Amino acid sequence: MAYKILIIEDCKEIQDELKILLTGCGYITCVPNNFNSIIEDTKSLSPDLILLDIGLPVQNGFRVCSEIRNFSTVPIIFVTSHNTDMDELNSITIGGDDFITKPYNTSILLARIASLLKRTYASRQAESITYQGITLYLESCKLEFQNQPVELTKNELKILAFLFKNTGKIIPRADLVEYLWDNQLYIDDNTLSVNITRLRDKLKQIGITDLIKTKHRQGYLI
Repeated sequence: MAYKILIIEDCKEIQDELKILLTGCGYITCVPNNFNSIIEDTKSLSPDLILLDIGLPVQNGFRVCSEIRNFSTVPIIFVTSHNTDMDELNSITIGGDDFITKPYNTSILLARIASLLKRTYASRQAESITYQGITLYLESCKLEFQNQPVELTKNELKILAFLFKNTGKIIPRADLVEYLWDNQLYIDDNTLSVNITRLRDKLKQIGITDLIKTKHRQGYLI
């Protein structure tokens, strides 16, 4: 499977240069629709790696990185003309994985990308569960169906992994609650319903419908 790289860069010339470079190396490239929707686009595109500039319109790269870290562990490489030690320190502190200054050496950039992808996803093929053409990657918190990926939260991943490992069995709600949160006494029963609803919505985004069935007064079944 080719890795998808999201390029968050406001200079069209550099953006096009990166797209040509990365596409030529076998990567899938994408860019945000506009700088007002970077976070929404990151969620919907579900990239395997992000190249992120600091000097962006609307909000800077540090803010974008911080917001992405609220919902994703996707690898982020800052590629920027901001080249002070403080810029590099800030980028790592808020969750960036690497820092490259412009003008960059393309060979070094490609090597950094390949190294980070390898470190992040080396075990994802081994750490996966597949059922009816749906693959769940446990390490990267992603699900893929017909070459369409979607990113899951840790709870959504745990729910689906538990159901995948028990296909054909009705899993009581209480068992799922205890598995997810250890002690069901401190969790509102509605919390599980919210997680299941969000998970079903994400599955629909990539064409998976009616995978998780609700058995009235019993639980859930795949």
